[in-house]
Amino acid sequence: MFKKTLLACYVTALTLHLSAQTKWPAFTQQSKPWTRWWWMGSAVDEKNISTSLQQYSQAGFGGVEIVPIYGAKGFEHRYIKYLSPQWMKMLDYTVQQSNARNMGVYISVGTGWPIGGSHVTVQDAASKLLVQQYDLKAGAALAQPLVINDPKQKEAASLSALMGFNSNGEAIDLTGKVDAGGNLQYNAASDLKLYAVFTGKTKQAVKRAAPGGEGFTIDHFSKAATVNYFTIFDTAFGNSSHGVKAFFNDSYEVYNADWTPDFFTEFQKRRGYDLRKYINLFLSDSNDATARLKSDYRETLADLMRENFSTVFTQWTNKRKTLSVNQAHGSPGNLLDLYAAFDIPETETFGSSYFPIRGLRRDSADIRDVDPDPNMLKFASSAAHAYGKPLTSCETFTWLTEHFKTSWSQCKPEVDQVFLSGINHVFYHGTTYSPADAKWPGWLFYASVNFVPNNSLWPHLKGLNDYITRCQSVLQSGEPDNEILIYWPVYDAWHNAKGMDMPLKVHDVDHWLHPTRFYKNVVALQNAGYSLDFASDKMLEQAHAQNGGLRVAAKGAQHQLLLVPACDKMPVATLRNILRLANEGTTVIFEQFPHDVPGFNDPEKGRQELKALIAGIQLSAGNNQLQTAVAGKGKIVAGDVNAALKYLGIAPESIAAGGLKFIRRKKPDGTYYFIVNNTANDVDETVVLRNTASTLLRMDPLNGQINSLPHHQQNNATAVRLQLRSGESVILKLSNIKETAIPYRYMQTAGEPINLHDNGWVLQFTEGGPQRPATKKMTTIQPWTAFTDDSTTQSYSGSGVYTTTFTLKNKAADYILQLEKLYESSRVIINGKDAGLIWSLPFELNVGAYLKEGKNTISIEVRNLMANRIRDLDRKGEVWRNYHEINFVNINYKNFDAAKWKVQPSGLEGAVKLIPLK
Repeated sequence: MFKKTLLACYVTALTLHLSAQTKWPAFTQQSKPWTRWWWMGSAVDEKNISTSLQQYSQAGFGGVEIVPIYGAKGFEHRYIKYLSPQWMKMLDYTVQQSNARNMGVYISVGTGWPIGGSHVTVQDAASKLLVQQYDLKAGAALAQPLVINDPKQKEAASLSALMGFNSNGEAIDLTGKVDAGGNLQYNAASDLKLYAVFTGKTKQAVKRAAPGGEGFTIDHFSKAATVNYFTIFDTAFGNSSHGVKAFFNDSYEVYNADWTPDFFTEFQKRRGYDLRKYINLFLSDSNDATARLKSDYRETLADLMRENFSTVFTQWTNKRKTLSVNQAHGSPGNLLDLYAAFDIPETETFGSSYFPIRGLRRDSADIRDVDPDPNMLKFASSAAHAYGKPLTSCETFTWLTEHFKTSWSQCKPEVDQVFLSGINHVFYHGTTYSPADAKWPGWLFYASVNFVPNNSLWPHLKGLNDYITRCQSVLQSGEPDNEILIYWPVYDAWHNAKGMDMPLKVHDVDHWLHPTRFYKNVVALQNAGYSLDFASDKMLEQAHAQNGGLRVAAKGAQHQLLLVPACDKMPVATLRNILRLANEGTTVIFEQFPHDVPGFNDPEKGRQELKALIAGIQLSAGNNQLQTAVAGKGKIVAGDVNAALKYLGIAPESIAAGGLKFIRRKKPDGTYYFIVNNTANDVDETVVLRNTASTLLRMDPLNGQINSLPHHQQNNATAVRLQLRSGESVILKLSNIKETAIPYRYMQTAGEPINLHDNGWVLQFTEGGPQRPATKKMTTIQPWTAFTDDSTTQSYSGSGVYTTTFTLKNKAADYILQLEKLYESSRVIINGKDAGLIWSLPFELNVGAYLKEGKNTISIEVRNLMANRIRDLDRKGEVWRNYHEINFVNINYKNFDAAKWKVQPSGLEGAVKLIPLK
């Protein structure tokens, strides 16, 4: 006994010593997950703010992002007007209380979304193009005045231009011939088709606005509108940020805003010709000339949005020594450039992805009919990587499942996919402020996973939060390590005669992204094991060669090569920049050379310049797949992408061949690999990683353990045995310095498992409602919802503790507790000691350290979904959702009603095993 005790003390001391040598990167505010914090009606008070922040801090959140929205009915007397002195007092108190808990605060620049408010004038409101056509007969006066016909636009619309076109299509500018009353003072020599171009207003109001935040959406293309918008913040905030770490702007979602009052002037300045002279062609939708005009128009909108909204926004925040955060997706512009104009580019997930993970619950009735594309997320992370922005954020879990049916195990693969896309600053969508006196389930937002203290799963949320914190501590370290920079040919998307502004929406990727060679290359390269970022024309203009590769910005990530996918349209300036990079020393792969130039202004001249540049590349005869050329200090390879990469000796990561996904971060002392197995198969094999290592560490983000792994060098790469179950993830650190850690013990069974399924269990209900069921005794383990003769089990949401006692003989080196079916998460207590949480797949936990020879007691505290209790409320007809504006809707934006839901299984089911390990 004395020897065992002495040995235990030695192992403990050794563990402490080694853990001091090898640690996770520092856990900070930013490495922890944050949450969108809706202030309903801004009906907040100091006591509830303090209590809420304490709960969030204890659960492992690093900060909150305040977005005021519409309020709950019956609480109008508590509403606080947005940006009023009282509202600012509550904000200051929130910042103070957050700082005391080492948390941070972001706020939305407005209430609800999109950006706008009560002080936005009609002049500064979002604008739209309105055109009326007239026939003017030769020698006759126009019978009616040129005023807008739409009665809704009478007070808002103004005439921007009047153009006449004769039978030959020649344009005559008649704008100056219209008097103050709208009468045309002109006699035509020949019949004319008149186009009266008006600047109208969309009159779109802020959606989900809070008190004091109602009003028009702003004109994103007008610098004056953006500057004027921030005047109310200047008044409220002065020159200070009031401790707010960043100001946030939600996704664009501005509809039919396709114009701005001085568009014609801005267009001519940027594109070099007068669009008014071609307004007849512009308004067509069926020919190449129209597509070229529309391309120029869309490029101009992109310029205006970046210069007049994005840049002005960031300058305003930086003036207050704080940061700007923006969701650029959905905007009518080059997403890469719009994301890049902000300090923290933010993207979003929407809906549920399919993962073939064994045991992962995914009911088609509880998910939206939308298939999220992780490559949509890479537009934000690529912009951050290119310009050396340390953080890329993501609004995460939006409409992941139907309300009250989301488990933390469903969140993990979704957030893993976010990490794999280059995101490293996760925001939950989200958490609703709710006062203590609001009846259960409290105040809730209509479109979120409810990460709220009233959620029956809340006590186990720290498992997910700690997991994300460990992952993000690594993913915020060092630099991204992606070898390929791939050009995104936005002009191919813009060259479309149909439509107007073409906002590049998350939900429209089937139209503007998926059909392209760019996208097909991205997916194929990722599946092959390559890592990549996207580049815009502007990025290539700013890029410089370095070490055979290139960097967009001095602090940005370095890439080994530039890939130009097959595309039809490319500006001459972009091709010149690509060839400049090659001459400076960059390796460039052309899948195909571009065929044409975009735009309407003398395209033939541009075509000849493009052809001359291509002809100047001295390509070798090559073979059927490749041609090569030396270009100054660099190299150009043309042809099949895979063959080109092989020719250049750029090898993929072979772990992708088995379906594993990964992302790398590099530091001076080594390289981190974040590896995810979201396949249906377990992995136990030797893998080869494309980096060398003096020490290879296995870092488990689920439990925080760090162990060394045996490995060997193999042709400037590292071979290591990898065990990874379906649904698991791991971080491998390939360190180029000697680091010490306890050696990892690969899982190897040592005999038959101990099946506790029929061991006899007691089930006690400890915390929840609406009523706690009576204690149950079972010979065989089963869900508590299987006790249909007890109606309280059908409506109960909370915790149920399954307890059994068993005798262990000849204790093995370690044990895994394995739960076949868990609804939904659990905390395991063995012999009175907390052995940890089981919240993600596979539902397993190493528990050998807590077991002993002889009698053992194991308790499994299971927490279920909120769904059954919500179902009970609706079956009883109780009013619990009672809000202004949209109130509360289901996943299909219909009125929410859980009364007809089936009872969701709750508790444990199937085998409960202890698997002995060698």
